Amino acid sequence: MMLILKLRQIVKPFVFRFSLVKIGLGLSAVLFSSSLWATLTIEISEGYDNAIPIAIVPFGFESAVLPVESSSTETKLSPPPLQESAPLDLAQVIGANLRRSGQFKPLLNSSMPSYPTSIEQIEFRQWRPLDIDNMLIGKLVDQGGGFYQVDMRFMDVLRKKQVLGKRWNQVPKENLRQIAHQISDLIYEELTGIRGAFNTQIAYVTMRKKGKKRHYTLEVADSDGFNAQAILKSTQPIMSPSWSPDGKKLAYVSFENGRSEVFVQSLDGAYRHKMASFKGINSAPAWSPDGTKLALTLSKGGSADIYIMDVKSKKLKRLTRKWSIETEAIWAPNGQSLFFNSDRRGQPQVFQVFLDTLEIRRVSFEGRYNANPEISPNGRYLAMVHGEGGFNIGLLDLYTDEFNVLTDTFLDESPSFSPNGEMILYAMNRGGKGQLAVVAIDGNTSQILRVKNGEVREPAWGPFLTNQ
Repeated sequence: MMLILKLRQIVKPFVFRFSLVKIGLGLSAVLFSSSLWATLTIEISEGYDNAIPIAIVPFGFESAVLPVESSSTETKLSPPPLQESAPLDLAQVIGANLRRSGQFKPLLNSSMPSYPTSIEQIEFRQWRPLDIDNMLIGKLVDQGGGFYQVDMRFMDVLRKKQVLGKRWNQVPKENLRQIAHQISDLIYEELTGIRGAFNTQIAYVTMRKKGKKRHYTLEVADSDGFNAQAILKSTQPIMSPSWSPDGKKLAYVSFENGRSEVFVQSLDGAYRHKMASFKGINSAPAWSPDGTKLALTLSKGGSADIYIMDVKSKKLKRLTRKWSIETEAIWAPNGQSLFFNSDRRGQPQVFQVFLDTLEIRRVSFEGRYNANPEISPNGRYLAMVHGEGGFNIGLLDLYTDEFNVLTDTFLDESPSFSPNGEMILYAMNRGGKGQLAVVAIDGNTSQILRVKNGEVREPAWGPFLTNQ
């Protein structure tokens, strides 16, 4: 165990992770802005015992049918849940989202007494014995030319009243899943009072072996693992992806040139800039809340210290000057301080540096090993990797100083909050392979995300999408 602790203490500043310690020279990286790649598979391992029952009724589907002897278009209604011709089962996506949150228990289709698609078709007396307080109904209409209309109605069954209603017109087929995520967010916020985070994206790094070579891919996917796209592919490690506040760019570390370098790249592939390529270590980029600066770990001054770089001018400001290893800085939501990891006390602990005075104070005190800090969007919680008989995700309440260990998985690292602060995405090891997992901040629900034929690590949950 001490050997693992020492490895993590030394290796972290170089941004190496458990399976990525051995670095060699290789081919240059190749950019991919839109190529389809792997899909994450989600496995729900735990859920709330008091999850709220909810009915997500299969959407009706009206397909555009062209008569044999006519050029006009007529519609044909397929009775739910038989929707073989529908381009996407919206209800299935919505139900999976809500179930994954751990707070809702969608009713099985086979247990539904009927499949209404309009308010007029609902017979409320059929649903009362099922202990269902809320019901979603809707309809998908083919408008031709690859575009669709989506109608949703969210009902209060007890009051026999519509709570939410919305229509989307001229939705491209490829955007239907995003609409399902938006509907999920609407329902989640209506019932919990907290903004939903289903219509968001996650970034992560996959590693696959081909023969004796390792191939790394930086990927971006929807929060449920679908619509994965490769942003960068390389035979050398890619690490520490960090989302810009507007969700349009990623900063990350690449070893494509045989050494660590920090890049910033737009998701659409329009540009890619090398931000840091100094002698020694260039690692752990983290965007400021206003998107104008990057926090970095650089060893250009002789030791691994925290710097701030202005993104436009690339001017640097050094925040720490210590013989110890200072790394993994993240910004407080107000932009006035940073939290970072340091072994200045002999073992890795989390510290906070204030930008106006450069005062540094220790934040973590529970146990001998705390590293890899991540702050919640509201600034209340600090997640970290906690080493005490293993490496797990710990959560410190900065308001009360209460500390809890949330996970019981193996070799956990890289915690990343959902943009609504309710869930934490992190990397862990299961069966000798790197996988991702999600845990609620109260520890009451969890899920595993994995890819076939490879490993997945270095997760980062993106911000709320600006085009909602």
